[in-house]
Amino acid sequence: MKLKQIVVFCASSQGHEKVYMESARMVGKVFAEKGIQLVYGGGRVGLMGGIADSVMENGGQVVGVIPKFLNSKEIGHTGISQLIEVDTMHERKAKMNNLCDAVIALPGGFGTMEELFEMLTWGQLGLHQKPVGLLNVDGFYDHLIQFIKHMVDAGFLKKENQDMLLYANNIHDLLDKMDAYIAPEVPKWLNLERS
Repeated sequence: MKLKQIVVFCASSQGHEKVYMESARMVGKVFAEKGIQLVYGGGRVGLMGGIADSVMENGGQVVGVIPKFLNSKEIGHTGISQLIEVDTMHERKAKMNNLCDAVIALPGGFGTMEELFEMLTWGQLGLHQKPVGLLNVDGFYDHLIQFIKHMVDAGFLKKENQDMLLYANNIHDLLDKMDAYIAPEVPKWLNLERS
């Protein structure tokens, strides 16, 4: 699979460690070098602003998708290739999904987690076959990766669905895994095993 447009979910803050912003800017540089268009939440602050600025500084293309209520607070990025304004957060996610062929989550908080898990759930239900990845910057997602394993061990998640979430410590390895991704076949939900 040749990835051309990737959604990145990430924080609107910078976090406490410099490595988070450094990683966001490195992802932006790699996207620009590989000709991958960044699709993101349209903000100019935090890791969101850092990755968008880096893509633009390195000659790449950036599409932001932002709800009107956030854009009206003047956090919309005016220095990117295209800024699309939508009405709601739900419309934002749907639009971003329509514009991409893969998804990556960088470090972030509740918003990043919500976006990541909605895309994973859509994949689990067969609504898309796109690779979804975590860039595990400085071990940021170690506990989440372990918790997802616990979901499998406890019987609430199938192993093939766990395997839908790709992760790596650097962007090059993550992109390689995403390029090679093959979506699992979705089981018929009406034929669930009964215990």
